[in-house]
Amino acid sequence: MSVISVPQAFNEEELYVDLESIFGHSLLLKCEGFNFAGSIKLKAAAEMVASAERDGSLTSDSILIESSSGNLGVALSMIAASKGYRFVCVTDSRCNLATRLMMEVLGSEVHVVAGQETNGGLLGARLEHVRRMCATDDRCVWLSQYTNEANWKAHYRTTAPEIARSFPDLDVLFVGTGTTGTLMGCARYFRDQDRPVRIIAVDSVGSVAFGGAPSRRMIPGLGMSMRPPLLDESYVDEVIRVEEADTIRTCRRLARQGFLFGGSTGTVVSGSIGWLAEHGAQELTAVAIAPDLGERYLDTIYHDNWVQDLYGGDSLDDTELAPAHSVVDGPAR
Repeated sequence: MSVISVPQAFNEEELYVDLESIFGHSLLLKCEGFNFAGSIKLKAAAEMVASAERDGSLTSDSILIESSSGNLGVALSMIAASKGYRFVCVTDSRCNLATRLMMEVLGSEVHVVAGQETNGGLLGARLEHVRRMCATDDRCVWLSQYTNEANWKAHYRTTAPEIARSFPDLDVLFVGTGTTGTLMGCARYFRDQDRPVRIIAVDSVGSVAFGGAPSRRMIPGLGMSMRPPLLDESYVDEVIRVEEADTIRTCRRLARQGFLFGGSTGTVVSGSIGWLAEHGAQELTAVAIAPDLGERYLDTIYHDNWVQDLYGGDSLDDTELAPAHSVVDGPAR
């Protein structure tokens, strides 16, 4: 029996879903959405807040502020409510309605900014809004998930050791990339432990995190419109880029088997299954990290009209996934 007094004290660490019966390839999905924040971002949020408290930058009079496409905002809203901090989340139009409402119910203030896809895109507009707020109110404490080393250290301390304990013979690890906190924490851990684990980053087509041309991205969570400051490509063996239409098909196929996952998870699974199919890797021990669950995507990924309007009717057909549409880059090191 577990008894807790603060919501951030609970996080399911050892739940995996075997996807072989669904996709025909052995892939173990580490489910990180079973906590009160509903995503893996709880780990980074807790570590960044604790670090700011330790160094004295965060006090009872502070106003926490952060740019987030959704999940980190919910995690920080929950922690702020628990600890009595005021929190302002700066997000954009791609943030799901359910996510915005959840942050507000938890007592946070949500600022939705608009911006052009050029000159830094929506992320650039969010960051500029944060900078203006910090410049006008010295109570603001910007955690800056994009540059904060506590982001990747959270996963170095928790996520990676959890996987290592469960799979001492792990061959390949698939990690979705946004700020690259999860990716860098896990990659650094396995390198430091001298474990020969192949680290594969899964990104969205249209993201420029690993270079390439930017293009429209409508599903929040993974991908960046700038190079992540935390990223060190020397720790990454390969990069896979997944089309958002394939993310949607994968999410819907999982849902037809009773597993309701979020967009970030659909992207990671689509890229992982594509890689395993291409490499004929039936004998490998392969793990993928599922960052979130799917309830917050009911009005987007799981809404037929939304999908048809943005991606066309073919994206509703989950009987034939298209991993070949993913772009697989060669070794990064």
